Amino acid sequence: MAQAAAVAKPPAPPRRRRASATPRRLPYLLIAPAALLMLGFIAYPVLSVFYYSLRNYNPTKPWRNGWAGLDNFTQAFRHDPQFWDTLTFSAKWVVVEVGLQLLFGLALALIVNQTFVGRSLGRALVFSPWAVSGVLTSAIWVLLYNSQTGISRYLADLGLGSYGTSWLSDTSTVFPAAVVADLWRGVPFFAILILADLQSVSKDLYEAAEVDGASRLKQFWHITLPHLKDAIVLSTLLRAVWEFNNVDLLYTLTGGGPAGETTTLPLYIANTSVDAHNFGYASALTTVAFVILLFCSIVYLRLSKFGGDEK
Repeated sequence: MAQAAAVAKPPAPPRRRRASATPRRLPYLLIAPAALLMLGFIAYPVLSVFYYSLRNYNPTKPWRNGWAGLDNFTQAFRHDPQFWDTLTFSAKWVVVEVGLQLLFGLALALIVNQTFVGRSLGRALVFSPWAVSGVLTSAIWVLLYNSQTGISRYLADLGLGSYGTSWLSDTSTVFPAAVVADLWRGVPFFAILILADLQSVSKDLYEAAEVDGASRLKQFWHITLPHLKDAIVLSTLLRAVWEFNNVDLLYTLTGGGPAGETTTLPLYIANTSVDAHNFGYASALTTVAFVILLFCSIVYLRLSKFGGDEK
C-alpha cells in the first residue's frame, strides 16, 4: 500500500527562482555617482545663494557680517533705484533680442530649407556664428566698432558720418550697436532649431494645399507655423533665459556703460559681488532674478500651451 501511494503521488513542481532585483537596479546604480555629483554641483550653489541672501556677508568688512533676514530684499525693492533700472533694461534687452532673433532665425531657416545650389555651404555660413564664444564675439565686434579702424571710419571715408565716432561710447547708439552684435551670434540658434523642425513637415501637406489653391502665405500660416509652434515656444523660452542672464557679451563690449545704459540685472549682480564684495546683497538680487525667471517661464508655458494639441 505504501508503495502504491508513493507511485500515485505526483512529483512536486520545481521551485521557481525568485528574480533578483539587482539587474533592475543596475542602471540606476551605474548612473548614481554622476547623478550625485551633478546634484551636488547644482544644489549646493543654489542653496548657498538662498542662505547668503538672508545674511550680510562682505569678506572685506567681516565686522558687519551677520544675520540680515529680509533686509537685503527690502533694500532692493525700496531703497535701490539701480535695481529697478537694471531690471527694466533687462526686460527691454530680452524682448528686443529674442523678438529680432526669432524673426531673422525663422527667415533664415525657411531660406536654407529650400533646394538651391550651394545649400550646404549656405547652411554652414548661417550656423557658424553659434560656434563662437560670447567673449570672442565681443572682441570681434569691439574691433568692428573701433572708431579708428572699424566700420565708422569706412563710413566716414564714404561721407557717411564723421571721423572718431564711437558707437559704444554714445548713449544714443550703444543699445542698437550691442543689439546687432548679439543678433549676429543669437540668430543661428533659432535657425538651427527651426530648420530641424521644418525637416519633419510632410510635403504631402503642401502638395494638398497647392491643389486646393492655397497661396504660399496661407501655406505658411496654416501649415508651417502650427507645426513649428512647440519649437518656437521652446527656443524663445531658452533664449529669453540666456539673454536675461547675458553677462559676457555686454561686459566685454560695453562694461555696462556708458553711464550704466547697458547694465543688466545679472551684470549689476556681478559688479555688486565681484567689485563691491557685497555677496549678501548680490545673493538677494540673484534670488529675486531666479524667482522672476521661474514665474515668467511658468506663465509663458501655460499661456502658450506648450506640448498641447491645438483645438
